[in-house]
Amino acid sequence: MERPVGQTKDMGFQFGLRKTVPFSANFVWEFLFSEAGLNIWLGELQTSFKIGQPYITKSGIEGFIRVFRPYSHVRLNWKKKHWNNYSTLQLRVIEHPQKTTISFHQEKLFNSEQRSEMKIYWNDVMDKITETMENRK
Repeated sequence: MERPVGQTKDMGFQFGLRKTVPFSANFVWEFLFSEAGLNIWLGELQTSFKIGQPYITKSGIEGFIRVFRPYSHVRLNWKKKHWNNYSTLQLRVIEHPQKTTISFHQEKLFNSEQRSEMKIYWNDVMDKITETMENRK
């Protein structure tokens, strides 16, 4: 039997999005973890953003920061306010000569509806990130 798009063998559903931008990895990382960048991809924080610590945003997104490798990636539990489940979100910054790839990968999504919701969400976030970085360069 064929699985629906995005369904994994044993980890629920997943969604991934990558975009390559004409900026250095340092510039991209510094932006993503500035207050302005965090507000776009994570949301306005009510708590600090530190490894090994829970976080919550003003919009009700909450989770726990599991891995933080500066200038490489961050991995965290991530849950929207109206969800009953936590997903796992990984944000990577991948350096290339004279450009950088931003990668969002979210797994442990509950079903195909949640995956569809996140596809729209992350595409919107990626558009806002790239537009804001272009205006800052």
